[in-house]
Amino acid sequence: MLEITLPDGSVRQYPGPVTVFDVAASIGSGLAKAALAGRVNGQVVDTSHLIEANSALAILTNKDPEGLDVIRHSSAHLMAYAVKTLFPEAQVTIGPVIENGFYYDFSYSRPFTPEDLVSIEKKMTELASKDEPVVRRVLPRDEAIAFFKDLGEHYKAEIIQSIPAGEDVSLYSEGAFTDLCRGPHVPSTGKLKFFKLMKVAGAYWRGDHRNEMLQRIYGTAWESKDALQGYLLMLEEAEKRDHRRLGRELDLFHIDEHAPGLVFWHPNGWTIWQGVEQYMRQVYRDNGYLEVKGPQVIDKTLWEKTGHWDKYRDNMFTTESEKRDYALKPMNCPGHILIYKQGIKSYRDLPLRYGEFGQCHRNEPSGGLHGIMRVRGFTQDDGHIFCTEDQILQECTDFTSLLQKVYKDFGFEDIIYKVATRPEQRIGSDEIWDKAEAALKHSLDVSGCQYEVSPGDGAFYGPKIEYTLKDAIGRQWQCGTIQVDFSMPERLDAEYVALDSSRQRPVMLHRAIVGSLERFIGILIEQHAGALPTWLAPVQVAILTITESQADYAQDVAKMLKNQGFRVLLDVANEKITYKIRSHSMRKLPFLLVIGDSEKASGSVAVRARGNVDLGVMTIAEFVQKLQVEIDHKK
Repeated sequence: MLEITLPDGSVRQYPGPVTVFDVAASIGSGLAKAALAGRVNGQVVDTSHLIEANSALAILTNKDPEGLDVIRHSSAHLMAYAVKTLFPEAQVTIGPVIENGFYYDFSYSRPFTPEDLVSIEKKMTELASKDEPVVRRVLPRDEAIAFFKDLGEHYKAEIIQSIPAGEDVSLYSEGAFTDLCRGPHVPSTGKLKFFKLMKVAGAYWRGDHRNEMLQRIYGTAWESKDALQGYLLMLEEAEKRDHRRLGRELDLFHIDEHAPGLVFWHPNGWTIWQGVEQYMRQVYRDNGYLEVKGPQVIDKTLWEKTGHWDKYRDNMFTTESEKRDYALKPMNCPGHILIYKQGIKSYRDLPLRYGEFGQCHRNEPSGGLHGIMRVRGFTQDDGHIFCTEDQILQECTDFTSLLQKVYKDFGFEDIIYKVATRPEQRIGSDEIWDKAEAALKHSLDVSGCQYEVSPGDGAFYGPKIEYTLKDAIGRQWQCGTIQVDFSMPERLDAEYVALDSSRQRPVMLHRAIVGSLERFIGILIEQHAGALPTWLAPVQVAILTITESQADYAQDVAKMLKNQGFRVLLDVANEKITYKIRSHSMRKLPFLLVIGDSEKASGSVAVRARGNVDLGVMTIAEFVQKLQVEIDHKK
């Protein structure tokens, strides 16, 4: 008898080999209808997969993440089917699953237009409605090459030629379309119902700029109509919040072709920057960090000692002087060890916490640059803690608490925690790794945090916690991290004098809360849709006069507020007050103070809050108190 163990631990017996679909059907017709694929002994397979030995099996539906991946993979093939139906001369290349969707690259004689996308999507719906079976077959490598050459699909033939001779390859067919693929796929096209094509972009064949430029069609696919609509609404909202657009509209920054990947900060944007930096500087002071500053250019030999040269050489900007090779620093940690090594350190000095707003440079590919989110020059709120092994737990626990407070002050309370554990290729004993991983997990337990484990995703020198925040529209941004490093202090010969007078290596904890300030400010802009909280807003108050006769009083009010440290804009222009209110409201300012003759006479101001909220008339003192409370409470 063949035994199949299901996820709930129950075991089903069958007289002989069975397919995944057979097992689903034996459980119930509803499950058989919903089945998209199966997971057999951890491997995702088609529902037609034949199980011939005792196995663990999970039936995958559209409620499972793997099931959604199968939907998206199959949707890519459905799109290729539709393209070949409408444009027979087009050649198909590759079509993988990506986050929230899929794409497929095509070689075609003319650019695809938006109208083409509408036609392709319509044809996909038509083909899906036929509910054609998706059938897998296996061919020897050389037969598969011949098959695709006969079809005129030279890219597919080239892909197969890179497979070792003598191996078999799998093909999937649906209706008149056959594609090369390892699978798995949905059992029939009728399972594909909720998709949309998004855009066309250029992409080089096999990612090599020396090859032909192909056309990449992006699409998204979901398990339900509501999920699809929710995603499209999120994209619409994301477009409104795009930090690049808001950066222009609110006059915050710009990127110039004369310095690709580097940011030109305008006065308003630099005010936000200073708000973030000065806040983090206070965090340093309040939590026992000593602020340091390392040089921008460091000799190549240091990067070789730390191992960065071998791993990051292609992303480092280099220069030469007097026959010595240097690199602009891509990270701050080696410099902090050199600072630590100046003078003898005792166990009494530990933990020793260094913090730096360190400017780093990485030679990112131009295609990967994205506003201020992904740049070539950036500044980190970089910190390194030198401690003993026994201090790891407390330092990690304290760091998590600190990070939570900082994120809350910036408007983020939904945090995802992940512990990345030892990779196969690593240095250090298992005993040390056991202790470091246990300390990280225990620190999250102590902090009351639910966390995921990412097996094997740690750095080669130690495990880490990754802190990912979720923004107002559900997007995730991995910002904070704390990493346990036993390697770099060893490589750069850092030590301290222990209680027994022996020389010991400190443990180095790499930690960041906001990470790149450029990227974090971009996230903040999008989180708040440009309407930054009062404490961070470049202009906190705009004072608007109704007529010229209030100008002197308005100037006195502005001077008084500025003297108390508030950021104020004065508008005494000879314009209609309705125009002024509308214009400054579009700048998303927290407060507008309107001054007319009655306000001037009574020494008061008419207060309007962001969102066109009329707060009525207040004395200057009352308004100052309200403004200060908002700033103090990080509103």
